[in-house]
Amino acid sequence: MKKYEILEHPADLKIKVFGKDKKELFLNMLIAMAENQKAEKTKEKVKREIKIESFDLPNLLIDFLSKVLYLSQTYKEIYFNFKFKNFSENKIGGKLLGFKVKRFGEDIKAATYHDLDIHQKKDKTWEAIALFDI
Repeated sequence: MKKYEILEHPADLKIKVFGKDKKELFLNMLIAMAENQKAEKTKEKVKREIKIESFDLPNLLIDFLSKVLYLSQTYKEIYFNFKFKNFSENKIGGKLLGFKVKRFGEDIKAATYHDLDIHQKKDKTWEAIALFDI
């Protein structure tokens, strides 16, 4: 199963992500966002502990991505992995793993609620679409 695909959008970055379960869906969205920041990373590894609580699953996804973007920009880091400590419909906790960054090639400003879609398919896999303001 592929992790994600980029969808057509006239001005922003629109990503469709796939996962066998909700955890993999969140992880693949993290990877898709990181890869599309086109960062020039260093070899210096980083890790950050995060905990997020939200209203529901769609809000949790946007809050998660927003927190990751905030940390990326604040600390000049990029995260390609997440080790889950807990995960539910409205809570996520764990450790972001990534690298220090020299510079970002694409400035992703925000994860938005516009066109947000997250659902389980008939084959029990998960799919999400998110739009990022660039």
